[in-house]
Amino acid sequence: MEKKSEINGHAMPGSASTDLIVEKNARKSFREKLVEFLRKNLLVIMTVSGVLVGVGLGMMVRNMDLTRAQMTYFAFPGEMLLRMLKMIILPLVVCSLISGAASLDTRSLGKLGGIAVAYFLVTTLIASGIGVTLAFIIKPGVGAGALNTNSLGLESVSSNKETADSFLDLARNLFPANLVAAAFRSYATDYKMVAAGNSSNGTILYQKVPFGTETDGMNILGLVLFAMVFGVALRKLGEEGEELIRFFNAFNEATMVLVSWIMWYIPFGIMFLVGSKIVEMEDVVLLVTSLGKYIFASILGHIIHGGIVLPLIYFGFTRKNPFSFLSGLITPFTTAFATCSSSATLPSMIKCVEENNGVDKRISRFILPIGATVNMDGAAIFQCIAAVFIAQLNNAELNAGQIFTILVTATASSVGAAGIPAGGIITIAIILEAIGLPTNDLSLMLAVDWIVDRTTTVVNVEGDALGAGILHHINQQEMKKLQEQQQHDEELAEVRVEAVANIQAEEETSPLVSHQTKALGATPEAIESVL
Repeated sequence: MEKKSEINGHAMPGSASTDLIVEKNARKSFREKLVEFLRKNLLVIMTVSGVLVGVGLGMMVRNMDLTRAQMTYFAFPGEMLLRMLKMIILPLVVCSLISGAASLDTRSLGKLGGIAVAYFLVTTLIASGIGVTLAFIIKPGVGAGALNTNSLGLESVSSNKETADSFLDLARNLFPANLVAAAFRSYATDYKMVAAGNSSNGTILYQKVPFGTETDGMNILGLVLFAMVFGVALRKLGEEGEELIRFFNAFNEATMVLVSWIMWYIPFGIMFLVGSKIVEMEDVVLLVTSLGKYIFASILGHIIHGGIVLPLIYFGFTRKNPFSFLSGLITPFTTAFATCSSSATLPSMIKCVEENNGVDKRISRFILPIGATVNMDGAAIFQCIAAVFIAQLNNAELNAGQIFTILVTATASSVGAAGIPAGGIITIAIILEAIGLPTNDLSLMLAVDWIVDRTTTVVNVEGDALGAGILHHINQQEMKKLQEQQQHDEELAEVRVEAVANIQAEEETSPLVSHQTKALGATPEAIESVL
């Protein structure tokens, strides 16, 4: 007789139909997991694929011998991506900093700001130390003395700016005279020769006099400082500033929606950015063989700092796995690799840090725009290596004072380096001027900057992201302590209330008090005053 597998229409455990349902559920769950994984990581997969397809496309098109005009047309989709990302930088930086500074308590803002500045300075100083050490170990400029600008057919890069004026310009840009102009122009010092009298033999003497000019490019440093101070001022206003804070919060959220739309264009734009760069390459073999040790030293420095030093600092503060944190940031890293711009990577970095790593919006939108402006670990590494490389190229022995100058100048000047492609080349000129080396070999750096700048930008944005993660962890710990303290205070208050109530109850029912009052013949008002 066949055993029944169902009772009241329900499958019994161990029956064939139950096994079938379990198997179907298992299949379904696997399929659902796969769909969910693809849905979560679709943008990452598309972005990485865009880089790989771009390399293949560039190699194919390279063999077609395109004219300069045709190369421009081929690079157009990539140019559109850069324009979109740059378009969103100004509203994103200003609104996110204002809303971030306004939403944080003044005390916590000061504390987090101090920790952030210390983190940026220490990591940049460590990066500079790694760069100088690797340059002295690998010696990229030794044996390359025969190499010069003319042998590679490069144009010379002129830089006659004094070191003092470079740092004064940094301070001037912190306080822009015109906020509207700061959105597209920066202050820069130029020089003119002015007659200053005659010498004893009658020749006219000239003096080099500095004067202020405006250069194209957003003064993001000045905008960052203004937005932070303005946010704090709104917070101080209290209720009167609430409406304006809500306006900037709404503006900020709307900007992030635009960012999420732009991010879906990133894979397509990156494909043509990478492809066009490969098409535009000149004689890569000659460059790599002549400057191979410099490229190797720079990229090795970036791997050491980005793969070991920064993750160790993050782990030291949070006791969490840094690589699981970084795994959620593949899209911003790929964007950084393709665009070579910290500023252009900022929109996708903010979005991914918040959504994939759960960093508090108030922290990420406050610290990441500042980091994209002032935290340039990757740039500090290659600038120090470049300075030592040029010294070795010119057979100049660097003393301890000059090495210290390189470290300090690279750390300080990286703050003012523009978050744009090849922004660090001008900073190298400042370092060379500070240690008294010629700047005519800077064009060699520019020749291979498109290679080194990719890993430079990745390390720059990695330092910003891990800094945001550290500050988020510190803020959470502070909030936890505050909540525990509040809970403890509430418990103490409850104990006090209970103690007072008990004392009053005891006094009201005390036979001694009633006996004394009766004996004294006190009135009810007197009894009340006694109690």
